[in-house]
Amino acid sequence: MERLNQVDQIVEEVVKRIQAQTTSFEVEASGRHIHLSRGAVDALFGEGYQLTKVKDLSQPGQFVCKERITLVGPKGMFKNVVILGPERPESQVEVSLTDSRDLGISVPIRESGHIEGTPGVILVNGERSLKLAKGLIVAKRHIHMTPEDAAKNHVTNGQIVKVKVGGKRPLIFDEVVVRVSPKFATYMHIDYDEANACGLEKGTRGVIIK
Repeated sequence: MERLNQVDQIVEEVVKRIQAQTTSFEVEASGRHIHLSRGAVDALFGEGYQLTKVKDLSQPGQFVCKERITLVGPKGMFKNVVILGPERPESQVEVSLTDSRDLGISVPIRESGHIEGTPGVILVNGERSLKLAKGLIVAKRHIHMTPEDAAKNHVTNGQIVKVKVGGKRPLIFDEVVVRVSPKFATYMHIDYDEANACGLEKGTRGVIIK
């Protein structure tokens, strides 16, 4: 009887692990980066300039560009900041809270694309510069999720959840927004401040907790 109980416990543990694997998702760290509009590309690189794709990102259609620019704030600057393509209708600059202090700008935490009322920043490429009137944000931690994975996790677009993330310093992230679209691949994105907090390594996974 005791042996049967041990077997049952082992089976239960295996089932739990399989369930966790099927509903869990990889967590990626996103460093400071820039999304540029067509007008911003023209201003910084010249009329009609086309950004140069270097490699694909985890999200379909998103890619790293070869070009780099400098962010300039009242107190400091960051050189060689990566540009992510493709072009967007409006420029958006994403930094961490630590970055915002170094720049000397109070930056709000926002979902991507929600840039009304946000501060701007100066972008510099050699002798060319562009002062953005808005678009500087600290990205709210979020999960890109396919409709299939959303159904599997019993969540909907825009829902706020808690996520337990593994790593060297496992922790639970609150206030994580779920973004659902058939155009997405399922990944959670956090910034480097958050990644350092949990000791994130490549392949670290998270799971929504109820």
